[in-house]
Amino acid sequence: MGFGVKHTETSKNMQNGIYLFGIAYSDLLPDLEGTGLEEQMPLILHRVKDIVAVAGTVCLEDFCSEEAQAKLQDLNWVAPRACRHELVLEQIMAHSPLFPARFGTIFSAREKLYRLLEERYPAILSFLEKMRDKEEWSLKGFLDKTAAKEKLFALLVSQNREKLAALAPGKRYFEEQRIKNSLDAELNHWLKERAKKLAADLSGYAADFCERKVLSREVTGKDTDMALNWAFLVPKDRVMDFCECIKKLNTEYNQWGIALEYSGPWPPYSFSASLMPV
Repeated sequence: MGFGVKHTETSKNMQNGIYLFGIAYSDLLPDLEGTGLEEQMPLILHRVKDIVAVAGTVCLEDFCSEEAQAKLQDLNWVAPRACRHELVLEQIMAHSPLFPARFGTIFSAREKLYRLLEERYPAILSFLEKMRDKEEWSLKGFLDKTAAKEKLFALLVSQNREKLAALAPGKRYFEEQRIKNSLDAELNHWLKERAKKLAADLSGYAADFCERKVLSREVTGKDTDMALNWAFLVPKDRVMDFCECIKKLNTEYNQWGIALEYSGPWPPYSFSASLMPV
């Protein structure tokens, strides 16, 4: 998970807040060009020891007011700002390992940001070191259940060929129906075994791996179900091999109704723990 600041920590008496994009190594990050979340607001680098927080100024009312709730539900308002957030993170990643902040991480005062950087300095530094020369890559698997069940049914019938051949036609029909009725349970078991094998095949290319929430069709926009949603932390010198391995595995998995989609590099949200005190 990334980290964020509860809006209740902000003050309605203050017009502006500090919007945090992410944290990097100070000696690796040059002065960045471009603006913050809003076009008229420049990026600001807040340096503490050998780390630097990349931030900008935002109007608190845009995020921390009753009116803000409507804005944050408006895709036309959120989308360009979310894209700007990601573009700034990409700029940082081009120069340094990154501790990414979630969209909407805001401090009501600069002093609060500096206090966080001081208090959580060892954890930040440890994370940046873990990210050195590594990238987060995403792997999603989408399942065509109809195709998968057809393939699995054919496999189960083949495995029981001799038993089925020895049965009378009527009994054979009922046995095949029993196999069809068991397909949902068999498919779930088969998917778990396939997932274990896939994770084992790819783990040799990664320094870390984690499972993420499986998303609905409404979110993905796909007409097939998401079966897996994983993130891998891949050393930069293994990325090409990692991607080539997925391409080869896709050939095998496609015939079973599974399509593997990989993308990256992404800001390492999946491997960043919360910086905020509990």
